Amino acid sequence: MKNFTSKAVHLHSWLAGKLIIKDIPDRLRESIAIQQLASERIISWAQLVIVLTFAVLYSLSPKAFSDDVTFTPVPWFLSAYLAFTLLRLYLTYTRRIGFAFLMLSILVDMTLLFGLIWSFHIQYDQPASFYLKAPTLMYVFIFIALRALRFEAGFVVFAGLTAAAGWLFLSYYSIVTTGMENITRDYVEYLTSNKILIGAEWDKVISILMVTAILATVISRGQDLLKTAVKSDAAAQDLSKFVPDEIARQIKEDAQSPDLDKTETGECTILFIDLEAFTSISESMSPAQLVATLNRYFAVAAGSIHKYGGVVNQFQGDAILASFNIPKKNANHARDAILAGLEILGELVKTEFDGNRLAARIGINTGDVTGGLVGIPERVHYTIHGDNVNIASRLEQLNKECGTRILVSGNTMQCAPDEFNYHLVTEKSLRGRSESTRIYTILDDNTGRAVGVT
Repeated sequence: MKNFTSKAVHLHSWLAGKLIIKDIPDRLRESIAIQQLASERIISWAQLVIVLTFAVLYSLSPKAFSDDVTFTPVPWFLSAYLAFTLLRLYLTYTRRIGFAFLMLSILVDMTLLFGLIWSFHIQYDQPASFYLKAPTLMYVFIFIALRALRFEAGFVVFAGLTAAAGWLFLSYYSIVTTGMENITRDYVEYLTSNKILIGAEWDKVISILMVTAILATVISRGQDLLKTAVKSDAAAQDLSKFVPDEIARQIKEDAQSPDLDKTETGECTILFIDLEAFTSISESMSPAQLVATLNRYFAVAAGSIHKYGGVVNQFQGDAILASFNIPKKNANHARDAILAGLEILGELVKTEFDGNRLAARIGINTGDVTGGLVGIPERVHYTIHGDNVNIASRLEQLNKECGTRILVSGNTMQCAPDEFNYHLVTEKSLRGRSESTRIYTILDDNTGRAVGVT
């Protein structure tokens, strides 16, 4: 029963001409509304062109009214429709056009068209069946097609049903006024006289309904594609909160599920940052304060990392692992990683976090790493792997022993040799490695002291 009710509500909204896309951002919903309003403006201008075309054609066509005719309906129809079209145009530009007015507009369109067609037998002094052969009926398809510009099938359906009902009424009126004896089954007689062929009029109604159904189906299918695209974009935006934007885009564009075996190997500068003595600081905080402080700190650090083209791979407790040049390409990855690290240290000096001052230690290393998705198909995240990642972590830890805030490896220094005032701190074998590593810090150009050290 609940499923039936849901389908009934959806059908009602569809018939009412509503474009239904759930769970999309308000900014995207507003963008769709703006596009719909733009479509209404196009429709209004098209209607203005149509009414002016009718006016020109009427002025050029020969008049067959007898002298005793005091009322000519066409100018009245055209004048009323021109006024209505100008009002519609005004409402679209002032954003005051509502659903009821849009439905009224369809009724006015069809009333104008069928009113003009009906007036032909008066204008040319012929029986009512005369107007059934008027080529002006073709304009009905223009009016129906105009509703497709709004990209909502309900308006197309309403226009088509109104048109079909209008033509049925004109057919019925011609039969009533000319009599049953005016009906024929001879197609040649129908074409060469004012006789009425019932089948021919049904063909016109069926054609109107078929065109309406096709347009409505096309719009409905187009809506489905739009909904899929909107949800896909929203999912990609959500995914980018958990994996780098480049990886989120690759996953979105990939026809298959995320490939855990797909990796990228290349040169990368790794930045590893950890807070000093944060465990003791956190003991005086409530859980809510702790989370709020960490999130503010992460926002500050990630802002600098992103500013210089880096990618945050992981938040590990109060530590951050970031990479430059993988997965986001950056020709100056070593320089930008150091700039990001220096900016983070500077921001922490200037910023209070719920009354607390935070201090960080940073390790930076450059070398080959492998990046890729890790986890299980149902739950994955992006990270980088390799011995060079471990070196960055070891450098961060070595800051405590060296009395520094930022340490960079010899490899990183060689990739950006003239960018900073380097100072060789030590050369030693890091834990877990047999080869020695040259380790540098950055000196402040003004004080000549290691950056971040007071």
